[in-house]
Amino acid sequence: MTALVFPVAGLLALTAGGHLLLPFDGVTTLEGKIASKSEFFEDEKVQRLLMKHGIRVHITRMGSRDIATTGFDGYDFAFPSGQPAADLIKNDRKRKNAYAKGHSAFVSPIVLATYREYAETLRDHGLATPRQGVSADGSSTLYYTLNMKRFIELSAEGTRWDDLNIKKYRTENSNRILAQTSNVCEANHAGTYLGLVAFVENGNTVPTDNAAADRVARKIKPTLVSQGLPSEQMFQTYEVPEGKGLAPIVVVYEHQYFAYQIRQRQQTGKPDSQRVLLYPSTQFLTEPEYIALTPKGDRLGELIENDDQLQRRAMELGFRVLDSSGKATSTELYRFLEDQGIAAPASAANDTKATLPSLPLLERMITSVGDCPPPTSTPGTSS
Repeated sequence: MTALVFPVAGLLALTAGGHLLLPFDGVTTLEGKIASKSEFFEDEKVQRLLMKHGIRVHITRMGSRDIATTGFDGYDFAFPSGQPAADLIKNDRKRKNAYAKGHSAFVSPIVLATYREYAETLRDHGLATPRQGVSADGSSTLYYTLNMKRFIELSAEGTRWDDLNIKKYRTENSNRILAQTSNVCEANHAGTYLGLVAFVENGNTVPTDNAAADRVARKIKPTLVSQGLPSEQMFQTYEVPEGKGLAPIVVVYEHQYFAYQIRQRQQTGKPDSQRVLLYPSTQFLTEPEYIALTPKGDRLGELIENDDQLQRRAMELGFRVLDSSGKATSTELYRFLEDQGIAAPASAANDTKATLPSLPLLERMITSVGDCPPPTSTPGTSS
């Protein structure tokens, strides 16, 4: 786990009412446990906006499942990346009659990030279909729909990239075709991808009892654990030149890819046309939930959920912001991308929407597939 402190920028800060604050004078420091959404609090503009409200954050970064299964003493909030970990926390707090209040502000689909030659190789074999959204040269799509059932079958069969003639695109890779994730015992995106694969392998239905969950877990385990040592920072690997050989397809959140392309556009004047997205034909929308563990933490949760400037900044960081009815909308995000010179993906109304198993069954499958060790402590106690 990593602890990060975000100090006050500059010598003076303004409160929401316009009063000057000396460094740290009148500023509330909140302690939080955060998974992949830590980049929201690492953003300098977010830090400045929070300082207007007299708030700074000190975060401990860890995987979503680790957040849910280790202690909360001394913490004001927890921010796992998906609903399963959030439910673990809220259920445990309820059993202990401990403070917990949830806030939701934005969502992000699970996607597979890859490189153009790999996407085009899959396209050659009927696994990937281009979506709208052209690259900077106006000729190539940045987005594809991936046939999840066939992709999983290829991986289970042990098919390698060289078997699909990846050499056609001046690339050699004798590794098995699969989508790499972080440790399924720790990371929400890995557990969610497991649930997505299980849904597809179970005939686009959710396992509803222990026997079905165990059967599907046994079936998908060889595919999900055959990737070697898991990485804690999958997207950072994807960004570097070596990523193409180390992990040609990685499971990430959509907002991470959009944020990357926004940075590329700002730094180079154009998006990266060689890094593209595969949208699974069976999709799942992750719903990160901020959970206040103290009344102080609840104040920050209210701001994240309701402050227009923070909501705008979340959208600028690639998130699909929730509207007033609590529904995810991509309209403003896609308009922002277009304004930035980045093509937005077309929606695919006929994609299947995946559903995760119930929390006990998902936990059972994660533990089975990942051979996960028992929690280091009971949630809500010292870790």
